[in-house]
Amino acid sequence: MDLKPVDERFYGRRHGKKLKGGKVFLMENLLPKIQMPKAEDMPKNLSKLFDFTPKELWLEVGFGGGEHLAEQAKRNPNIAFIGAEPFLNGVASLLAHLNGSWGTDTNQARLLEENRADNVRVYPDDIRHLFDSFPDNSFNRIFILYPDPWPKSRHEDRRFAGGKNLPQLHRLLKTNGQLRIATDVQEYADWAVEQIEQSGLFKRINDDVRRPFDDWVSTRYEQKGLKAGRIPTYLIYTPIGKDENKA
Repeated sequence: MDLKPVDERFYGRRHGKKLKGGKVFLMENLLPKIQMPKAEDMPKNLSKLFDFTPKELWLEVGFGGGEHLAEQAKRNPNIAFIGAEPFLNGVASLLAHLNGSWGTDTNQARLLEENRADNVRVYPDDIRHLFDSFPDNSFNRIFILYPDPWPKSRHEDRRFAGGKNLPQLHRLLKTNGQLRIATDVQEYADWAVEQIEQSGLFKRINDDVRRPFDDWVSTRYEQKGLKAGRIPTYLIYTPIGKDENKA
């Protein structure tokens, strides 16, 4: 497959409110322990990033506050997770979910929740920086959950679930892997469906786009949208035209 260069310019926010107490402690002490290496140091087998042999490897692009990623990691200790989020307050939120500490007292913050498998690696930046360092057929699932919709038409090229990113997502998914997308912006959902169908790289495998995924973990953002009357769309795609021998 001829992959075109991905536009890696980042347009979103990187900082919000100033972090305090326990979250500062986690960013300084937990994040370095589970942070992804630089692209040039990436192992050819991503399973080597973990201290166990994972059954599967899942990637969440833009994990927001980390509710979905943290809960999935706790439910599935035999699966390895990579999460990427450029918004540092979101990274701090994920770390707090992982270790179960939301307090501001650094003495109460633990580095990992007791009895939790260390099955999460975090990239606190734009995941596209690492795309080329990831081997083909790396992931069983890739999640794009409630991405920035970039509603202005002149900003369509900033939307993640389309354009130049799709060939990379196709390359990275295993033969029977799943690309899962959730959004409560109908215009974004329609755009993503059009982009993905036009790419010819994926087929949709869920008929009811209003039904949450079977193992869905609702997020704070989704609950806020539901209270505001927004209706979520859930899309599941699987790659087509993959080389079975490489999956």
